[in-house]
Amino acid sequence: MKREVRTNAAVRSLHWDGDDLVDRVDGDRRWTPDGVEHEPVLRYPYAFDRAVFSPSGRYSVIYTERGTKGLLLDGRRIVRELDRSYYHAEDFDYPVALGVLADGREVLVHCPEDYEVLEIEDVATGERLTMGKRAPRDIFHSRLAVSPDGRRLLSAGWLWSPLGIVEVYDLEQALREPASLDRDGQLSWRDWLNAEVDAVCWLDADRLVVATGEEEIDEDEPGLLGPKKLGVWSVSAQTWLYRHRAEYAMGTLLGNGERVIVLCEHPRLLDVTTGELVAEWPEVRISPRVGSYGVTHVATPVAALHPNGTCLAVAHEDGIAVIELP
Repeated sequence: MKREVRTNAAVRSLHWDGDDLVDRVDGDRRWTPDGVEHEPVLRYPYAFDRAVFSPSGRYSVIYTERGTKGLLLDGRRIVRELDRSYYHAEDFDYPVALGVLADGREVLVHCPEDYEVLEIEDVATGERLTMGKRAPRDIFHSRLAVSPDGRRLLSAGWLWSPLGIVEVYDLEQALREPASLDRDGQLSWRDWLNAEVDAVCWLDADRLVVATGEEEIDEDEPGLLGPKKLGVWSVSAQTWLYRHRAEYAMGTLLGNGERVIVLCEHPRLLDVTTGELVAEWPEVRISPRVGSYGVTHVATPVAALHPNGTCLAVAHEDGIAVIELP
């Protein structure tokens, strides 16, 4: 089942506040379940175009996807401005995530000075938790995501050829030894992947869903995830639980229990255990964006999965599609 919500202007971010939908980038413009649009509470005089939210919903970061500026917000209050390096900023997505550590602290993860140096900060106090000597590698970090249990950090960035990669870091180790964020993480992508990474997301605290593109790294590596595949990797077991042929590009992924939502050209819902298509909505036309980088910028789709996992909101040219997931 799907319903359409008409909007008066383009939607640049979506977040569920109860059963209301909110565009934080547009000053908390809001849509109630009856489809009524409520005007923005405030305006930001800058070209922010995307947002990420803390699991609690209290904190958010609005930012320019292919720019260098962001704002850390506590509700509607501006906490501070954020920056990243200018170096190739126009070529890859702003690296930023909000999460909760295993001890309950809410943290900001970003690259405030150097594109290749990940930093972790306490959101409430602004304290940097990763102080110390660093030895970064030449990796462009992007599409950061903290695992649901707060123990791991995902970076779906790229390195020169260019080639899309994924790294997974132990956050407890990173707080003890910040330089661990400059090495291979809990696993080296070279040991479990044989293709360029197009998209990754957490399925739960241990499992990753990984989608690969057409570019093969080495020939004849049967134990690895090859080109045009969708796989589920267990970090603790360090093995592939499932590997399936990907019949189409997987642009952006959202975990949904034993399923994954695929956002590329239109929304799809896949069963990760079988690789089978559960449902799709071809009438909801969205961005064909694939990967975290590209000289020609195609914006990432704007979508939000309801916290209870039953409903997906997707922004498109004519408004917002609110989809009840089967």
